[in-house]
Amino acid sequence: MLQPELNERLSRVGKGTPAGELYRRYWLPVAAAAELDENPVKPVRILGEDLVLYRSEAGELGLVARKCPHRGASLAYGFPDGPGLRCAYHGWLFDGTGSCLEQPNQEPASPRLRERASITGYPVRELAGLIFAYLGEGPAPALPLLDLFTLEENDTQFRDIGSAIIPCNWLQIMENSFDPTHVEWLHGKYFNYTLERAGEEPTELAGHHIKIGFDLVDYGIIKRRLREGQTEESEDWRTGHPVYFPHILKVGGYGLQSLQIRVPVDDTNTLHFWYCWFDVEEKFSHLVQQVRQLPDIYDVKLQNDDGTFRMDTIDSQDAMVWVTQGPIASRHDENLSSSDQGIALFRTLLRKQLDANEADEPVMNVYDPATESNVIELPMERKELGFGGASKGNPVSAFLRTQSLYSPRLTALSKLIDAEAEQASRVPS
Repeated sequence: MLQPELNERLSRVGKGTPAGELYRRYWLPVAAAAELDENPVKPVRILGEDLVLYRSEAGELGLVARKCPHRGASLAYGFPDGPGLRCAYHGWLFDGTGSCLEQPNQEPASPRLRERASITGYPVRELAGLIFAYLGEGPAPALPLLDLFTLEENDTQFRDIGSAIIPCNWLQIMENSFDPTHVEWLHGKYFNYTLERAGEEPTELAGHHIKIGFDLVDYGIIKRRLREGQTEESEDWRTGHPVYFPHILKVGGYGLQSLQIRVPVDDTNTLHFWYCWFDVEEKFSHLVQQVRQLPDIYDVKLQNDDGTFRMDTIDSQDAMVWVTQGPIASRHDENLSSSDQGIALFRTLLRKQLDANEADEPVMNVYDPATESNVIELPMERKELGFGGASKGNPVSAFLRTQSLYSPRLTALSKLIDAEAEQASRVPS
């Protein structure tokens, strides 16, 4: 259990809070780059700050405070003009540093007024389809080049980026990443219960856990599991799932490589990205070329129209348990057991990093800018996870079970594969 004071210390992310100041040491994804294609101005809220992300007419990115310092109108309704973003109300122009470049209708012009009108501006960078921001003070560290950020699309490999706002604190989402045995129940026995009711094939994730393990590594923690019928040579134990501190889980299997990235919006909301790469058999390469013309971003719908959580995907099952713990989970009345050792380990690691940051000591995964070109390789399982729903021989149906049913590329590829199979079945042998 955690006493309320410590729970607050680990959970809250506003400016000046221990966890909030630690998070401001990291580059954080705030949007997918393609989100600015239709509208180059997007309001974002990160770490409790209301901001506006924009792409200038010259193609440069900016991230500035949302409130115009003139009369307080929202710059989310501003428009790109030349090197910056212009307020729709009176046309004041701001660049990516937050400097006020122009104040139309001021006669005579007042350099002092323009200087006073500066607003907060943060560095932003585009990498691998995502837009990252650094909300800390002083020079920004290196933007970590994780291995999946270096991949390129081709005839048998394509990218998908799903996102959702999860209405709960970031920490209860991350703690789920250190809880291997929930797979046996939530994604196994309970999933089979819902699949049976729907008349669908069962999942194969219901195996009983006989051993779990956690290793501290340079970049975070690796969690491992051993289930009945497995040996320690299995990927579940030998490879495991790495967590890149403080907020990224890497998982894979059945042609899927993915990063689950959790970014605090504020104390009670989290921006969740599913950053995925799919590997498809060579025989479907001509179909991959077609689906790559579709958007690589989509909203992950975790709840039904009546507000209840969907129970037909792994992600929505996880979201149900994250959110139903409350906006900020109460931990003073919890009863941890031996199966929760990974959660305890992560909390200890987090506390140590908070202490180090407050003491102006080095913290995990904050790198010198000179190392920015270094690729960070994270281990990943390659096995087929065995999710139900692939009875038609369509490999994409297994992907749909693990991700969202709302990915334009994945859904289109599944339909194309089914159409080809149906056509082939009509050809006389």
